[in-house]
Amino acid sequence: MLEWKQQRNGSTALLIKGARRVGKSTLVEEFAKKEYKSYILIDFSEKNKKIDALFDDISNLDYFFLHLQQETSIQLYERQSVIIFDEVQLQPLARQAIKHLVKDGRYDYIETGSLLTLKRIVKDILIPSEETRLTMYPMDFDEFLWATGKEAGTKFIKMFYDKKLPLGASHRNTLRGIPPLHANRRYAAGCQRIFADQQPSTG
Repeated sequence: MLEWKQQRNGSTALLIKGARRVGKSTLVEEFAKKEYKSYILIDFSEKNKKIDALFDDISNLDYFFLHLQQETSIQLYERQSVIIFDEVQLQPLARQAIKHLVKDGRYDYIETGSLLTLKRIVKDILIPSEETRLTMYPMDFDEFLWATGKEAGTKFIKMFYDKKLPLGASHRNTLRGIPPLHANRRYAAGCQRIFADQQPSTG
């Protein structure tokens, strides 16, 4: 992401796609906080009708930016601010607008979207070529241990795996401190939630 910001310098938007619940929105917002003077996050899942209506006509970008700042009460600074389109698959016109917003050049743009849903909406809009695209994947178990401060457990688990020994008490001691379940169970539960969110609705 930092490489995109430094090398592209506003010449493309950044599209981060991936499964739901893998942390796209959190990652993008933390990046915006650290790397920009200000940012506006538009979460299209919240269905703000006034903001949605702004994308119906973006021929006057001065008007667009003025009203966006009024609606969010956040000031934008030229080449020092980023606008985030979160869950962009829910507002196809916002993604289509990227071409014109990037060409204008005043601000940076980051989009996040679900892999499956992004594929469904593209037939009705002009897909911008001015996008740098990244895919965000769920953490593997090693990464999960690192994120929860238990990276030392990786070596122990690998040692027992290589020797084909049962983990037993060593497993509990190594991964102690992540109540109430062992880390592997907590990780598995998170994977199950992500998987469930990707299944098509039958209702």
